Amino acid sequence: MKRIFVGVVSFMLLAGSAWAFELSSPDVAEGKVLNMAQVANTFGCTGGNLSPALNWKHAPTGTSSFAVTVYDPDAPTGSGWWHWLAYDIPATATGLPASAVGSAALPEGAKQGRNDFGTRNFGGACPPPGDKPHRYVITVHALKVDKLEVPEDASAALIGFMLRATGLGTAKITAKYSR
Repeated sequence: MKRIFVGVVSFMLLAGSAWAFELSSPDVAEGKVLNMAQVANTFGCTGGNLSPALNWKHAPTGTSSFAVTVYDPDAPTGSGWWHWLAYDIPATATGLPASAVGSAALPEGAKQGRNDFGTRNFGGACPPPGDKPHRYVITVHALKVDKLEVPEDASAALIGFMLRATGLGTAKITAKYSR
């Protein structure tokens, strides 16, 4: 009987890990250097300034919408740097195409928050020259609400707060970049 119990518990743990919320990308890999396509074209950087293609699967039960954020915790600001905030992405979505920065490229109803560049789109990596490699945390958030209740001009910090308050789970890829 003990062997059967241990076997059932082991199977459940293995099955649970096989169905974990996952994020993948053909453009960005965990722990690897960002491609020039995801580097900014401002502040002295000359990249493509394109958001990466993203794919996710195994969202938590009860997911009503998704959000995607790109955040640099190493920016020399005292509070990091928000590169992208897309939210109100329908629960039926399983990813975003590369360069999903305009309303036509995002799923119907999705919105973009104001990033720390002051725009409502993806802003690529551009750390200060000579600084240590910065981490760029790309996160897909599974949310228990259809829509985030935030004002149209909400700050990235407020949107981040609401993502945590309504979150069911996250999946992440952390890439790096320096110049």
